[in-house]
Amino acid sequence: MISFKALSKNPFKSFLIFSSITIAVMAIFLISSVSQGVIGMYSKMIKTDGDIIITQKGIADTFFSNVDLGLLEKINALAHVKSSYAMIVGASPVGHLPIAGIYGVSKNHLNHYKLFKGHYPKEGQVLLGKTIAKQLHGRTVKIGNRRFRIAGAYKSDIGFEEGGVVMNIKDAGELFSRSASFILVSTDAPNNTDALVEKINKLDDEISVKTTQSFVKEYNQFKIIENSSLVISSLAFVMGLMGIASVMSMIVNSRKEEFGIMRALGKSRMFIIKNLFFETLIMSFSAYLFAFVLSFLILELLPHIDTLQGYMSGSLSWDISLYVLASTVVMALMGSLIPAWIAAKTDPVLLINQGCS
Repeated sequence: MISFKALSKNPFKSFLIFSSITIAVMAIFLISSVSQGVIGMYSKMIKTDGDIIITQKGIADTFFSNVDLGLLEKINALAHVKSSYAMIVGASPVGHLPIAGIYGVSKNHLNHYKLFKGHYPKEGQVLLGKTIAKQLHGRTVKIGNRRFRIAGAYKSDIGFEEGGVVMNIKDAGELFSRSASFILVSTDAPNNTDALVEKINKLDDEISVKTTQSFVKEYNQFKIIENSSLVISSLAFVMGLMGIASVMSMIVNSRKEEFGIMRALGKSRMFIIKNLFFETLIMSFSAYLFAFVLSFLILELLPHIDTLQGYMSGSLSWDISLYVLASTVVMALMGSLIPAWIAAKTDPVLLINQGCS
């Protein structure tokens, strides 16, 4: 009860602490969640219909990979191959939009995209993702240096896909001068996946064959995104925590007169420390909850912002949430209790004089 009274006595100072903690917590939540969301969407896109992925050997990014489309016939002839399809992934200006994802797919994979308007594209036609379809109007659209007729629009659970354009792999090949970025293979015998990987690998010396799970774990671009987000979010969080500790320390020091009066009235050192402990705990935990809810709402809103084209998404993990909670409370307590302990040991008359000066 005393803790709540102390907080309400200094509303501006309380608001300052609350804001500092909220901003620091939101920084790590949003940066780490968005980066994991991007990785998750691309991983899901790769894993959706494939157990094995085939890319060009020595290429770190699928955007630059070039695999011979003719391998499909040889792959389909192998035992335990349930299905296979090829895809070209690229990016290009689309209409008035500066850039969007382009997905050129073989015909047997077109039904992966759920139509809600029109029909699947024929040669010289494209499908628009739901997000991008809201921003483009007319019957045709210019992609790169070519103009395509709009066959319809589709929706997807993957933000990357909803913010992109789907076309036949032949058209995408002419647009990006590639045969296929990668080939995905599904097997009817999961226990024989490793043996099938070895068989496919022998078909061409210029290819790299992996299970989709191992590919996602080893994909260099994912590592770059994860490492970059870790560095940025950690720096933002550390700076925020240092700010929290500094603000708490300054506010505690500004209350020396109050502590001196308490000591002069016979209150013990532990009484002062205990009350400040609960003040800090209430403030840091309430700011953390506010930041958590606000971050959750922002992450829910991101996929629905048309200008982001569905490329931004994220979710809060329990591991990060608990880590941030523990760090926030510890730093806030350190910033308040250490100067409070020093002040509580000082002579009450000196504290009152320091507060008045």
